[in-house]
Amino acid sequence: MFRGCLRPAHRSPWGCPRPAPHVLRGCLRLAHRSPWGCPCQASHIIQGCPHPAPPVPWGCPCPARGPLVLPLGPASAAGVRGSSGAPAAGSSPPADSPSRRSAAQVQTQREPPPPHPGLPVPTFFFPRGRPQPDLSVDAAITRVEDAFAQFPHERATMADMGQVAKACGCPLFWKAPLFYAAGGERTGSVSVHKFIAMWRKILQTCHDEAAKFLHLLMSPGANYLVQEDFVPFLQDVVNTHPGLSFLKEASEFHSRYITTVIQRIFYTVNRSWSGRITCSELRRSTFLQSVALLEEEADINQLTEFFSYEHFYVIYCKFWELDTDHDLLIDARDLARHGDHAISSRMIDRVFSGAVTRGRKVQKEGKLTYADFVWFLLSEEDKKTPTSIEYWFRLMDLDGDGALSMFELEHFYEEQSRRLDSLGVEALPFPDCLCQVLDLVRPQDPGRITLQDLKRCRLAHVFFDTFFNVEKYLDHEQREQASLLRDGDSEGPEVSDWDRYAAEEYDILVAEEAAGDAWDDGYEDEEEEEEEEPLGPGDRRLARPRSPFSEAPGPLGGVELFGFECGDLDRDRVSS
Repeated sequence: MFRGCLRPAHRSPWGCPRPAPHVLRGCLRLAHRSPWGCPCQASHIIQGCPHPAPPVPWGCPCPARGPLVLPLGPASAAGVRGSSGAPAAGSSPPADSPSRRSAAQVQTQREPPPPHPGLPVPTFFFPRGRPQPDLSVDAAITRVEDAFAQFPHERATMADMGQVAKACGCPLFWKAPLFYAAGGERTGSVSVHKFIAMWRKILQTCHDEAAKFLHLLMSPGANYLVQEDFVPFLQDVVNTHPGLSFLKEASEFHSRYITTVIQRIFYTVNRSWSGRITCSELRRSTFLQSVALLEEEADINQLTEFFSYEHFYVIYCKFWELDTDHDLLIDARDLARHGDHAISSRMIDRVFSGAVTRGRKVQKEGKLTYADFVWFLLSEEDKKTPTSIEYWFRLMDLDGDGALSMFELEHFYEEQSRRLDSLGVEALPFPDCLCQVLDLVRPQDPGRITLQDLKRCRLAHVFFDTFFNVEKYLDHEQREQASLLRDGDSEGPEVSDWDRYAAEEYDILVAEEAAGDAWDDGYEDEEEEEEEEPLGPGDRRLARPRSPFSEAPGPLGGVELFGFECGDLDRDRVSS
């Protein structure tokens, strides 16, 4: 152990056989690593050390010995042994020595304790739903076999899948996902053996409706849903739902309706803004309940959360009015005309900044697709929903630090103040406006407003309109804050701001369509037609505005079906 310490002594410039002080320091370090684990040999391990040996520490396992004598002879010396018979460097102490017992005790203490022989922890995480102990897979397969026995050659077509869906215990409009999951799109029909193999796997691995629906729609190897996965399901809804039977005569607008519904699904369900709907997000939403109601509700307009045709009618007409060149893309100047220029130009520029849009190519061109416009309109007309609060918070957060600073608020209020002055309305100075806003939101940190502060505040819509929407800001100023709070505490099912806006705009559009027909055909002919066949509330869904629906439609590929990534190749393929 100490031979390395003796070698530098031969190279001493003074020719002294004793090691230099810096060599002694190295020896002291090595002494700490001695096989005995005792630090008391550090200073007297070498004979002739100028420093006295330290006292033996209390509890040291080594016996008290005199100073060790280490001969500094040539390298050919026979061995190294102290005068007291201490073992040479590199040897080990006796097995029964106190130091060996102490090292064994330390090693034993460092070993982890054995596991407690208790009961195993029960499973508490079920990503595919909690298994149902009373579910009999064989009984479920038997019901499916009985349903297929009624079809020729035990093969089911798309028209037969309604009976198969009922035999599986699924809602009626799961028929298209069941058909395509079993490979029916390749041959036009599904055999009983192929369907049972698919359905047995789902019953064994998916234990609730959310997991089953996601497994039926998702692509192979994925565990989430993207926008393209909903197209076959929604196309079947358009083709077979009685409330959309009139769309069979206008098949060129199927993609517009499907695009609208898909964007509304992701707007409501995809709370992570990832563009991928997971099983947990689907489970927490009300989308599957709305799918089940498609079978019970013949009027599609009663399903206002996702499938209402009237809501699609309003959204697409608003987009058509802004899209003056009808290229199905709008720029900042087009979007600024929404609501009679109610939104400030600084906020319009932020909409095109990419903070809330996803199409990279369209962003570079400074355009907004129809899919992106759906998100904009839903957020603008109802700022009380969680997604709309996140939408406008992202746009106001200029530096992306997750909080709205006073500088960012002043940045948007400057233009708002100038616009109010141009309308002859005296605007509050920013310090006074800031005091009102902080009293309204009551943030945890008075110097910054976070997203959680706005979600906790029930008047987030008033906060946003104060900084970038003149018309709605003036409307809020005419109403007292107490009345705003009473509106939120009203009993019974509350009609959302979006539902209220869509109903009002739909009536206006239908009236404009009727006035346009009267202008074209003459008032006398129109009055005779109204007397013979009046336009009732149940027939409103058949009315189509002249601007987007009466003109000859362009190719289907002109509509950006998905707001994420849609290249020229996809557009050319659809248009061909």
